[in-house]
Amino acid sequence: GGRWRAEELLPFFDAALEAFGPQRLMFGSDWPVCLLAGDYRQVVQLCERALSTLGAAEQAAIWGDTARRIYGLT
Repeated sequence: GGRWRAEELLPFFDAALEAFGPQRLMFGSDWPVCLLAGDYRQVVQLCERALSTLGAAEQAAIWGDTARRIYGLT
């Protein structure tokens, strides 16, 4: 139920990117659980910030292309 700060969570994004790379990661949230400490908009903004140093194709992979590929979505 506490408040989080981006600076506390960004290292976890970095670790996941280093371990798996953008082609093996996909966006997701723990909504509605995240509402205990923030709102969905804040979760998306945190992800946007964490991915801002990646190229367009790498960001697209995480935001949806990986999910489309893995789940066979069109």
